[in-house]
Amino acid sequence: MSDPAAAEKPAQKTTNPAKKAASVRKASPARKTAAKKTASARKPTSARKPVATTAPAPATESHTALVRRARRINRELAEVYPYAHPELDFENSFQLIVATVLSAQTTDLRVNQTTPTLFAKYPTPEDLAGADPEVVEEILRPCGFFRAKTKSVIGLSKALVENHGGEVPGRLEDLVKLPGVGRKTAFVVLGNAFGRPGITVDTHFQRLVRRWKWTEATDPDKIETAVGALFPKSEWTMLSHHVIFHGRRICHARKPACGACPIAPLCPAFGEGETDPEKAAKLLKYEKGGFPGQRLNPPQSYLDAGGIPARPLGAAG
Repeated sequence: MSDPAAAEKPAQKTTNPAKKAASVRKASPARKTAAKKTASARKPTSARKPVATTAPAPATESHTALVRRARRINRELAEVYPYAHPELDFENSFQLIVATVLSAQTTDLRVNQTTPTLFAKYPTPEDLAGADPEVVEEILRPCGFFRAKTKSVIGLSKALVENHGGEVPGRLEDLVKLPGVGRKTAFVVLGNAFGRPGITVDTHFQRLVRRWKWTEATDPDKIETAVGALFPKSEWTMLSHHVIFHGRRICHARKPACGACPIAPLCPAFGEGETDPEKAAKLLKYEKGGFPGQRLNPPQSYLDAGGIPARPLGAAG
């Protein structure tokens, strides 16, 4: 006779030990991970998730912040170079425009060594307009590209005589029509001979404003427009002098002296050059009766304890 209680008890499930072991192996995390890796390896390359290989781009600087930073840089440079000026020697607007044309692809010192002879022999536009090109070429030979420069200075002298009564015009549209005169030369003349604001976009200016992220433009006219929008027009001429002075003395093309730069905290490109103050100090270039760009170690009095110029480079003291 069967037991009623036993009939009500549910039948126990019989477990096969071999199957249980297989189930444990199947559920093993290590095996799951290995299976996933294998499956991933079999996926086509195009289906894989791309991996970032560069750091995320920094936050974009607002226009207001850019204006503030740019103007602060100019104020700092004005304190370092309060005497900034054209480094070409001239006595009048005619000498200035000729010297500026001659300064292309050479140093201001080389031009200053050449122009005294040129102006002593040809002191006026009329004199230079009628000069023998071969004689002028010999005078200008040290400046490099002397044939092209001879053609330019004689040509612009003739244009001054024929179109402007022997006087250098004070308008941009007239200046840029003269042989060898572009916007850069024109603004040098307008700003320093006529007191009319202008931005001089030379190679130093282009290099520095791009390092400072004032603009990404490479075309000189676009750089002029972009930088001009950051400053009052009245500051344009001195701004140009400050930037060019800094480019010649500290923020060099190949080895900027970052560790001796007074505007280092404001420069997005800090670190492109030497950051060690002592090593950076040896890269400073300043004039001391020698060729501009000659590497001379400045006296220690030029630097404070942190290796920053304590007074204007090249100033007496």
